[in-house]
Amino acid sequence: MIQKEIYKRLLQMVEKEEPAAMVTVLEAKGSVPGKPGFKMLVDLEGNTTGTVGGGLIEATLIKEAVEAIKNNTPKIGTYKLNQDVAGGLGMLCGGEVTAFVDVIAPQESLVIAGAGHIAQPLSAMAKILGFRVIVLDDREEFCNKERFPSAEQCLVGEIGEILNTIRITGNTYIVIVTRGHAYDEVALEKTINSEASYIGMIGSRNKVKNIFQNLLNKGFNESQLQKVHAPIGLDIGAKTPEEISVSILGEIILVKNKNKLGTSKNIAEQPGGPDGIHS
Repeated sequence: MIQKEIYKRLLQMVEKEEPAAMVTVLEAKGSVPGKPGFKMLVDLEGNTTGTVGGGLIEATLIKEAVEAIKNNTPKIGTYKLNQDVAGGLGMLCGGEVTAFVDVIAPQESLVIAGAGHIAQPLSAMAKILGFRVIVLDDREEFCNKERFPSAEQCLVGEIGEILNTIRITGNTYIVIVTRGHAYDEVALEKTINSEASYIGMIGSRNKVKNIFQNLLNKGFNESQLQKVHAPIGLDIGAKTPEEISVSILGEIILVKNKNKLGTSKNIAEQPGGPDGIHS
């Protein structure tokens, strides 16, 4: 029954794209309550389903699991109930547990609005980095598997309507590189209030200014616009589509890892080049 509840909860978390850690006892020696095969599911807040025996070892493994989720790094460790043994947990009774902490992390998705010359290398590079890539455009001759073999999906249709159908979560990163200002504005309007961890839009300062003003006129506010990385990309002097793709993905990686790096500065606040990227 406990195992059933664990996997039921795990399925719920996977469907909601919530990260989790599964703790499994691999080996137990001496006076410890946990036995090989005991499992415990842990979420990012330290809430649990199941048990690995309770007590101090379980409390320690919960902390280990939360840390593993934050770092997206599984681990195997041995935890001793012996005050005299280095690395022990400060208890007098003997025994130790070896446990595997496995991380179940949702895959990050990169949504590319626009299937032009920048989207192709961007899609290929993002796939190498482990992103699930979705490309969308209103032109079937541009948005297809022949041009984007690395994309999970190529969606053709009205850009705003397609974006209404895509599930956008905190594991979603959005790059707006359509063929025109009007399409960019539609894409931004549809995604600006989403949970996406990153929204970047290509364009010159004048273009960005005009689109932002149009959104302000529609009732959006400055705090919403500040979430947008525009001009897009890191300041690496990018010129070619391939270099621009590196610039964009570099910025996305920085945003993704900003907590580890100890910075939350929006790089889009830096001076941008005339082509809508930092150069």
